[in-house]
Amino acid sequence: MRKLALHWQILLGMVFGVLFAFLLIQFEWGKDLIVDWVKPFGTIFINLLKLIAVPLILASLIKGISDLKDISKLSKMGGRTIGLYVLTTIFAVSIGLVVVNLIKPGSYISEKTRTELVANYTADANSKIEAAAKQSEVGPLQSLIDIVPDNIVKASSDNGNMLQVIFFAVIFGIAMILIPEEKSKPVKDFFDSFNEVILKMIDLIMLFSPFGVFALLAAIVAESPSLDLFKALGMYGLTVLLGLCLMIGVYLLIVRVFTNRSPKFFFNGISPAQLLAFSTSSSAATLPVTMERTVDNLGVDDEVASFVLPIGATINMDGTSLYQAVAAVFIAQSFGMDLNFATQLGIIVTATLASIGSAAVPGAGMVMLVIVLAQAGIPEAGLALIFAIDRPLDMCRTTVNVTGDAAVSMIVAKSVNKLA
Repeated sequence: MRKLALHWQILLGMVFGVLFAFLLIQFEWGKDLIVDWVKPFGTIFINLLKLIAVPLILASLIKGISDLKDISKLSKMGGRTIGLYVLTTIFAVSIGLVVVNLIKPGSYISEKTRTELVANYTADANSKIEAAAKQSEVGPLQSLIDIVPDNIVKASSDNGNMLQVIFFAVIFGIAMILIPEEKSKPVKDFFDSFNEVILKMIDLIMLFSPFGVFALLAAIVAESPSLDLFKALGMYGLTVLLGLCLMIGVYLLIVRVFTNRSPKFFFNGISPAQLLAFSTSSSAATLPVTMERTVDNLGVDDEVASFVLPIGATINMDGTSLYQAVAAVFIAQSFGMDLNFATQLGIIVTATLASIGSAAVPGAGMVMLVIVLAQAGIPEAGLALIFAIDRPLDMCRTTVNVTGDAAVSMIVAKSVNKLA
């Protein structure tokens, strides 16, 4: 195993995890064995990645911003980063709407299957609807208030508060630029060293990654609903996957046009992060590996990656926004609703804004989807229709999220002459 490249080790771990689970679930005791004795190692692996997410963002962002030594560079890089992230998200939602309107997967669901799905997953749907209702009750500027922490220690204790940690790190880095260099040097030296220690921790954790993804995939197979439900949702799943594949094609195209790098170069560089994103369903958990691969293998300068990628892991959810567009129209089709152009245009706007506010953790897209459904006048209870297949699609859309982060970082780096 040591002689194999990391992405091959992770891929083998995924394949063996699926095969192992399929073999064991044939026995009555197989599922319990996997849940009790294998799944915990996957949970430990995700916890290890989450463990260093906040320290990594603090160290890398503060280091990256302080390395700029000029506020104008930060303004230029920040404007291009946010602009590209919003643009790719609009592209993703538009692709999702085109694909779902062409294939019309909702027409493949029978009344019997619809009733069965709603009955099985209504409880899960209600919990997401309640969570979305709490968000909708707050004022229009609450999302802006939530960005500014009242206690950085408290904010750092929860990976769901990434935007607050990023806000603190940006302000801290700017303050370091604005004071005399001889006074900021001790602090800068500390964060430079701190960043190196965190990166070494990533290397150590990644030694465990093949076994971690083995456990994660085995647990997913063991806990999956019946195959009959997956057959009923096959067309919906294929529609989402087609849209995600088209979005990856968009990334490859813009990387080729703006950086002159080949698809093979890009995939070889980012594939371990993609496979890890697929296994964990979390952009935040994958962030350490995304940063390492982007800097070491895609040639993005460390100061660009340290700024662009943590922001991307929080606000750039192209795969999630594409999925929200497909899911919303699919649910409408399942209930026999015909969405006009204005309503679907509203979905583009809402899904774009919702993806920016979506947490970089598994399942967060479901909560934001409720907001998209409500805006389009689609019954929120229809969320129950897609729960059965959401987990594997969550894995796929997270892979696209991470791919988009890496592509944008290359383009931003090229625009500021920081791409090797």
